[in-house]
Amino acid sequence: MADSKQTVAFIGTGIMGAPIAGHILDAGYDVVVYNRTKSKADGLVARGARWVDSPAGAARDADVVFTMVGFPTDVEELYLAGDGLLTVAKKGAYLIDLTTSSPELARDISEAAETMDKHAFDCPVTGGEAGAISGTLTLIVGATEADIAPVRAILETFSSKIFCFGGAGKGQAAKLANQVSLAASMVGMADALSFAQQSDLDLALTREMILGGTGASGAMEQLAPKSLDGDWKPGFMVKHFLKDIGLALQVAEEKEIALPGADTAFTLYDMLEAIGGGDLGTQAITLLYQEEAEAVAAGLDWSLYTHAHEEGDECGCGHDHEHGGRECGCGHDHGHDHGDHECTCGHDHDHEDHECCGGHGHDHDHECGCGHHHEG
Repeated sequence: MADSKQTVAFIGTGIMGAPIAGHILDAGYDVVVYNRTKSKADGLVARGARWVDSPAGAARDADVVFTMVGFPTDVEELYLAGDGLLTVAKKGAYLIDLTTSSPELARDISEAAETMDKHAFDCPVTGGEAGAISGTLTLIVGATEADIAPVRAILETFSSKIFCFGGAGKGQAAKLANQVSLAASMVGMADALSFAQQSDLDLALTREMILGGTGASGAMEQLAPKSLDGDWKPGFMVKHFLKDIGLALQVAEEKEIALPGADTAFTLYDMLEAIGGGDLGTQAITLLYQEEAEAVAAGLDWSLYTHAHEEGDECGCGHDHEHGGRECGCGHDHGHDHGDHECTCGHDHDHEDHECCGGHGHDHDHECGCGHHHEG
């Protein structure tokens, strides 16, 4: 039951944010919304949400503030800038970040909030666009059950499960663990479909068989059908997934642990973004295994891959991919240097053939591991 005294601000009404805010609105809460592109909030406003023209304006009088933006740099600016949310939010307000971001940044925000008599915790979500629309997301919280008690009713309006990991930043770390698992599953799905295709198997039947055994995964269940249908629309964008994997690799590097599955996925998704796939759904990884005509039809351009790795470029995340190597969305260089493209898994991606972690050689004709030539 909605508390009529609580006002909720929602900042970031994109693919995931809009349906989440819609569930809060439907539960009877007074909702104020802001998004950089106003049109993405129009549907919520039509349903009764109030529009304001700045994050500060949205948060100033709110009891609970939700944020769901793209990258850690966005979160940092939103919360910690001079006129950021920590400054403008009223005392006692709850600031809940749904973005998948940096564990360290989440801790910094939480600690700063407490010194200002405000409460902030990280609460990344999993379940994708479908979960956001159906209101069945899994929430991964960097706080205790007691910490979230005053806002639990609001959280339950758009979730089916809530996991509390007990401390600031731990929600982000747990979400990154989920993304590490998903990364390997996405590569496994793409590998399996390619193997089946090259073996002249019925792909739908092969998928059904895999789902009946130990090879089953969320990727095979939810995303393989989109790939088989040639549906590349994003429920979760490649550029955002690449950011998540990069964040996980950053933490792994700091802890001196190896994540070869995540590293392979990073290499492949980095390649997909480099050829123009950053705004496609993550299922588009399967395009790397297809004939060039399939990639072109989806708006990809293999010639961009050579340019990106030889000249350096700026990706859709707003980070600079230096001439010395492609820097991921987390802001760290994972060893893909200009000379030999060596990744942190220890595999050598030499300059001549751009061989990726999985052994898929991309020579100057951009030949991928499926054996098809993507002419430059």
